[in-house]
Amino acid sequence: MARIAFLGLGRMGSGMASRLLGAGHDLVVWNRTRERCVPFGERGARVARTPAEAATDADAVLVMVGDDDASRTVWLGEDGVLAGRPRPGALAVECSTLSHAWVKELAAAARAAGLRYADAPVTGLPAAAAAGRLTLLVGADPDDLAAARPLFDAIADQVFHFGPVGSGTAYKLIVNLIGAVQIAGAAEGLAMAERAGLDLDQVVAALSGGQAASPQVVRNSRRMVAGDHQQDVVFSGCLRRKDTDYALRFAGELGVAAPFGRVAIDGLDELIASGLGEANESAVIEVARRRTPA
Repeated sequence: MARIAFLGLGRMGSGMASRLLGAGHDLVVWNRTRERCVPFGERGARVARTPAEAATDADAVLVMVGDDDASRTVWLGEDGVLAGRPRPGALAVECSTLSHAWVKELAAAARAAGLRYADAPVTGLPAAAAAGRLTLLVGADPDDLAAARPLFDAIADQVFHFGPVGSGTAYKLIVNLIGAVQIAGAAEGLAMAERAGLDLDQVVAALSGGQAASPQVVRNSRRMVAGDHQQDVVFSGCLRRKDTDYALRFAGELGVAAPFGRVAIDGLDELIASGLGEANESAVIEVARRRTPA
């Protein structure tokens, strides 16, 4: 089995790392908050003090962190992966949702260091990560994807190869932008239904089986009605705002105006300003409720 360095043990990363450990790989873990590494150490994984230490002699390095800044530190920082000594030709796999520009820059740096690079952002909830049922959205050379398959098989039940490096991230930003617009639309629709005196449980039941249904709409509409935004946070407003911002930057690079995305990010900015940025993204219903026509 391969020696794998897994860096970033948040809600998604912990499930992914657990799957790799369960598959019998020689796992080394690192997390900024060291306490998250303890359960892995108890199961036989090695715990590294720095990303550089984790990456030393690794056959593959997988990273799952929150944003460009965290990714840049993990890969290129003073104690980052590229300051360590991964094996020549090791796989460098970035699973985080990052800006397209940074992914291309990172890919160039990894290749210059003698590594093979793939961007493989994921879709799926933490429960899917723990069950090995994520979907990977991959940008990679075909040979590099083939080399990564045994690792991907442990964490995902679907792999979409969109093309060369950067294309997996391109799709992830597009689909997350669509998700932001859908959630904003669901919040406005439910605010209207509430003002109209409709039974919101019935509205959500009808939505769930209707033409406007999507996993995003159904899941978030149910939480909007339940009002349980502070419990079991699956995806926060801050994270949705980050992804939407990266998507809008990418749209600008492509020359696409994306006005609906800009409306969605305005609502997320209001959500964060209200102090609910770390609540589940379904809390954007509170923004829709208090808005009035101009």
